[in-house]
Amino acid sequence: MSKASMETAIRNEILAKITALLSEDYGTDVLPVSASELALPTVDAEGNEAFALIKVSIPRGTRNGEGGYDPYDGYALAEDYKQELAEKEAKKAASTAKKEAERKAREERKAARLAKKAISEG
Repeated sequence: MSKASMETAIRNEILAKITALLSEDYGTDVLPVSASELALPTVDAEGNEAFALIKVSIPRGTRNGEGGYDPYDGYALAEDYKQELAEKEAKKAASTAKKEAERKAREERKAARLAKKAISEG
């Protein structure tokens, strides 16, 4: 069996499991739209029809310039993604903290101006 046919068999097995899980366990319509994609009809919060698309692929990796591929490493990519999310969250937290500090500084300046104005008027 060739590598491509083994990858196709793996993909088809995974698609079959997803289809069975969604159609039998959750009663969801599962619409095959290509050899590697399933469409799931759904509705949004306002009742408008929408579709979720599930695509299954067996990645080969990245080309290595020598006519082959460097193997795909899902574990390493998952770790990279986890770090990326942590960095984004840290930046967001820093931005929120900076905005809060600026807001407090504005309030303090305003309070100082109002106190100075009250003293000069009083």
